[in-house]
Amino acid sequence: MASRRMKCTVLTTAVASAAVLAASAQALTAPSQPPASASRSMTVTPQMLNAGAQRQAAPLPPACSEAIFKTQEKFPTTRYTVPDEPWNALLGEMSKLTEAEQAEFTESACAAWNSWATVNGPAVAQDLDTRWQNAAAPACNKFAVATMGSVKKYAPTIPAETRKLEVVVKKVWQGAMTKLSTEAPDGACRTAYTKVKAGW
Repeated sequence: MASRRMKCTVLTTAVASAAVLAASAQALTAPSQPPASASRSMTVTPQMLNAGAQRQAAPLPPACSEAIFKTQEKFPTTRYTVPDEPWNALLGEMSKLTEAEQAEFTESACAAWNSWATVNGPAVAQDLDTRWQNAAAPACNKFAVATMGSVKKYAPTIPAETRKLEVVVKKVWQGAMTKLSTEAPDGACRTAYTKVKAGW
């Protein structure tokens, strides 16, 4: 698989909020190795989709591709980032999705997400940035607090067409945070992940 770039990006938060999209959404479309950077913003590149397409049974629907490529545009965060540790854990959980779970990324669900994100993205981004700034260090705690706070706030407002995807997103989130709550090397991070592992 291609290069050591950002690992993946399929609108996992086509269901919950840009928060999870930034983190776990990167999974049906990416190379196998993480980049060297310490954290990731919500930037998505065509190379990421092309790399992931090599291992997908079928290409993503057009609306899902739009959701991926326009993530940064729709959710213009300036502070919020996803540290490597949760990023990699979320990607690991995404890689375990069954074909049936991957099939929930449909044209209609993604189109509904795109419409919602266009209207709500700027507010979600600002909320993520504010929560990140106000949360206590370390970065793992900032990520956990900001992500879960925004997801809980905005998940109830997403379109009904994306609700089946929400089940997939929750599974990914819960699996990753449960793993990190016991395996993260830093005690403060284990505590942060434990507090949010139940999801929203």
